[in-house]
Amino acid sequence: MDVIVLIARILFVAIFLASGIGHLKATEAMAGYAQYKKVPAPKLSVIVSGVLMVVGALSVLLGAWGDLGSLLLLVAILPIPFLMHRYWAEEGEARATEQVQFNKTVSLVGGALALFALFVMVPELSLTVTDPLFTL
Repeated sequence: MDVIVLIARILFVAIFLASGIGHLKATEAMAGYAQYKKVPAPKLSVIVSGVLMVVGALSVLLGAWGDLGSLLLLVAILPIPFLMHRYWAEEGEARATEQVQFNKTVSLVGGALALFALFVMVPELSLTVTDPLFTL
C-alpha cells in the first residue's frame, strides 16, 4: 500500500511542479495573462503561487512535512478557479472552456485537502522523510 500512496503522490504533484516551474521561468508572460484576468498584483501573484507550488509539491513528493506541503498547494490553487476561471462572466465556447478549467481546479483543491488529511491521520505513512507537522 505504501508504494501505491507514493505513486499517487508522484502523479498528484507532477502538475504542480511543472506549473510552478513555469510560473518562475515565464513570470512576465504569466503576469501578463494574470493581469488580463484582473488578478490583483499579477507579477507578485505569479511568483508567490509558483514558489508555493514548487515547495508544496516537493514537500508532498518527498514526504517531508507532506501535510504542510499539501496545505501550501491548497493555498496556491484555492484562488485560481475564482480569479482565473470565472466561467460565469463568459459566454459561448469560452464559458464552457472556463467551466471545465474551474471544475478541474476545484478537484485539485479537493485532492490537496484529502492528501493533507492522509498525512495527518496516518502519521505512520511509510516512504516519507519526516512525520507530519500537524496532529489532529
